[in-house]
Formats: sequence, C-alpha cells, structure tokens
Amino acid sequence: MAVIPVAIAGAPYDVRIEAGVLARAGEYCRPFLRKNNVLVITDHNVATKWRQIVSDSFASAGLHSDWLVLPAGESTKSWEHLSRVIDWLLEQEIERKDKIIALGGGVIGDLTGFAASIVKRGCGFIQIPTTLLAQVDSSVGGKTAINTSAGKNLVGAFHQPALVLADPLALDTLPLREVRAGYAEVVKYGLIDDPAFFEWCELNGLDLLAGDQTAREYAIAHSVSAKARIVAADEKETAGVRALLNLGHTFGHALEAETGFSDRLLHGEGVALGMVLAARFSARQGLMAGQDAERIATHIGTVGLPASLAGLALDCDGRRLADHMLHDKKMDAGTLPFLLMRGIGKTFLASDVDLNDVSAFLDEELART
Repeated sequence: MAVIPVAIAGAPYDVRIEAGVLARAGEYCRPFLRKNNVLVITDHNVATKWRQIVSDSFASAGLHSDWLVLPAGESTKSWEHLSRVIDWLLEQEIERKDKIIALGGGVIGDLTGFAASIVKRGCGFIQIPTTLLAQVDSSVGGKTAINTSAGKNLVGAFHQPALVLADPLALDTLPLREVRAGYAEVVKYGLIDDPAFFEWCELNGLDLLAGDQTAREYAIAHSVSAKARIVAADEKETAGVRALLNLGHTFGHALEAETGFSDRLLHGEGVALGMVLAARFSARQGLMAGQDAERIATHIGTVGLPASLAGLALDCDGRRLADHMLHDKKMDAGTLPFLLMRGIGKTFLASDVDLNDVSAFLDEELART
C-alpha cells in the first residue's frame, strides 16, 4: 500500500494505491462525505464487475449509494452525456459541498470531474480509477473535459479531486488491450525525465502486462509520484512544466481524430504511437540519436502497442493529420508547441516547429511498411 500526496496549493489530496481498496471504498470515502447517501457515476462495463462490491463497501460504512450507469467508451465524453449527468445530479438534489464518486476509467473520471466543476458552481468529487491509464494519469492532476466535434478535451476545467483510490487488482478484470493502452502512460514518465525508469520498463513491462502484481504496484506508485511532482509545480500548465505530460499527445490526438475517436485506436494506443512519432521526428530534426528513437519504437512494439502508422491503414496524407493538430488546445497565438526529445528522458517544449515539416515527416511515416 502506498499513499502519495499531491501538494496542490489550496487543494491538496492523497492518492491511495492499495490492492483491495475497492472493497474498502466506503471506509476511505466516509470522512469526506457530509451525508449518509453518496452519488456514484460509472459505466456499464465497470458496473458489471464492481458495482456490487463498491455498493457493499458503502453500505458497510453506513452509506446508501445511488448510481448513474452510462455507456462505456470515448463517445460518452460528450455534451449529451454531460447534460445527462448534470440533470441526474440535480434530480438527486446535489449540494455544493457534496462529493460525487467517479468509478471507472478516464472517460468517467473526465466527465464526472467536469460535471462536478460546473454543477452548483462547483462540487467536490472523488476519483476511483479502474483502468491502468486512469490510475497512473487521468485521475491525478485535476484535468477534466469532454470532447467536441472539433477535437478531444477542448471543453473542460481544472478541478482537483478530494481523494483518489487506486486498486491494482481492478486491472485483472480488464482486457489486455486496455492494460496495454494504460501502459503507454507509464512509459511516458520514463521518456519525460527519468531514463532509469524507462530502463525499468524495458526490463519489466512484459511482466506488468502479464499480471505481475509487484510490477504493477511499483509502476503505478512511481508514475503517480512523478505526476504529483509535476502538477504541484505547475497545476494549470502556465509555467511550461506540466506541458511535458503531453508527450505523444499532439500526434496521438491527431490520430484519434482521424480514426473518429473510436475503438479503432484507444487513447493510450494513440499516445504510444505519438511518442514513437515524436521521437522519430526529433531524430529527423537532428535533436536526438536515431538509435534512441528506434529503441523507443522497439519497446513500444515489443509490448504490443502500435509503433508505426502502417498498422492503422489510414486513408489520408500527412497534411490531413497535421491539420487535425490546428485544433489542439495548446495552440498559442497561432503557434503549436510540440513536445520533442533530445534523448531518452530529455523531453522539452519546442515552440518553433513548422507544421509543413510535420506534414512532410508524416508522409514519410505513412509510406513506411
């Protein structure tokens, strides 16, 4: 068991990583709740596996739970479902000082967190992430959002949770593809500024994916500690530090947009391929050694994540993919900053990237076999 503090000024909270914590959720949430009923938002997949266990844990803590169960999938991060969540919360007579429970992956956490940030001008919420991606990334740091037709996460707010409960045992119920997608965000922390952790991933990544609990708990705790350090230094991405967490996301979001934000390419898969592309583009620009870029691609491919554009069978050119990036929320005065690398563990924010160069590079990558 690990308890990692997230030292956000004015809104600190803990991330508790503990095998079996889902069965003790009521015990840990109870001190944060003012009333004897609790509102839980989840999706159909998570409800099938965990609703009874979590509901029983609340009952054991003297709490009655009411549940809103939404469809699973990225399409749930929408205006339609945001409206549904808010209407339900108001029907349940939510009060400003109440805490809403988000039980699920990144979609449920993002949607619930955004709803909490705006209903009654802001309520509290507790994150109980059930996917690896959510446990190591999206549940920590307070970014909440929905998607729109223009792009991913373009409408949202910074809204920190009051508590995060991460249960590594929840990963045992996930399809391997979902665990792999979350693993991309684990690798990201090594590539940002921790080459020793990237080496750990090379040595232990396959064991983690195969279900090794020791490897999973270490990876989750190390990743959360890294993210906690970064977001405490730059909560709202104004100092250029938190932007490092977007490594792989500019390329990845463009690929997600081109594939219709669908199961054709999961978010973590897009991030994995995006990191490979960021590394190869950095090498093309003479910023890092080509062998380091290929080392990254080799590890990504070895664990079963996409490491080239060829596998997506995209019907587009590099310009079309680059044009998707114009909707990126990091656009600043018409310029799109890119996360590039000077080596493994040496990520930096570049503000002088020409999208024509990106387009030409993507044409080259699309032509790879």
